[in-house]
Amino acid sequence: MLESRLFKILYYLLDKGHATAPELAEKFEVSVRTIYRDVDAISSAGIPIYVTTGRNGGIQFLDNYVLNKSFFSDSEKLEILSGLQSLSAVQDPEVDAVLNKLSAIFQIGLTDWIDVDFSRWGSVAEKENRLFRQLKQSILENREITFDYHTSSGNSGKRNVYPYKLVYKDRAWYLYAFCASRNENRLFRLSRIKNLILTEAHFERKADIQYHSVFPKPEKIGDLIDLELEFTLDVGYRLFDTLDDATITKHEDGYTVKLTLPENNWLYDFLMSFGNKVTIIRPKSIRQTLKMKHEAARDHHKGE
Repeated sequence: MLESRLFKILYYLLDKGHATAPELAEKFEVSVRTIYRDVDAISSAGIPIYVTTGRNGGIQFLDNYVLNKSFFSDSEKLEILSGLQSLSAVQDPEVDAVLNKLSAIFQIGLTDWIDVDFSRWGSVAEKENRLFRQLKQSILENREITFDYHTSSGNSGKRNVYPYKLVYKDRAWYLYAFCASRNENRLFRLSRIKNLILTEAHFERKADIQYHSVFPKPEKIGDLIDLELEFTLDVGYRLFDTLDDATITKHEDGYTVKLTLPENNWLYDFLMSFGNKVTIIRPKSIRQTLKMKHEAARDHHKGE
């Protein structure tokens, strides 16, 4: 708590130039005597701040002072700037001013090392970036949101939710929120959220939210089966995009994949997407079902 207040006093002085002890005491909700003790602690750490008396007196830094290694190491300065730069890369307008200020304080030039674009290929970038900004605002301000949502089963409907956090998992973004319509915590895939409205209604964030269970295992995802698959060389990039490296073995003619997955629609859709680039070695039951699905797809377009 003390260390946090000392940091806040320093950055307040950097921003304002100087401040009085009563002003700092009121801002940080401590006594004037505590502020003077904090000033002594900061000075003892090698930061040259001093107190002047009189009508225009107060607490301030020595002229032209720059935070140096006595406060942050070079690596710590770079970590702070890099962290802020990652926020700036996601178009957080409030971060840029802080980033530029700290860069000047630390006397370190910025390296353009990261760029983030939330939009999907072929989409309007500004539209999707606006969605992220709205969600960030709703989470930080505890504001209820409404949107149209399209489920994986093909249904759609209006949702009223209390947003808790954004989660990135397996190359997809999700919103973890309390759904008033279902009266339970739910995950919403951002690509299925449409027509989001940030309401003026505020909610009280629950203190007992179990974030570790953001991705609960579904009760029924299909029976687990051991698979052995052969893929041609030209689809290797897709395998590494989707599967764990430990399940993939490269050989002269292609790739062998051995893994355990639930038998469900996702598995068959995944395998069918490879066409003649995949061969099911085992189990034979998967091979037969996949053959039937390919025949059904072929017959669906027969005669057109």
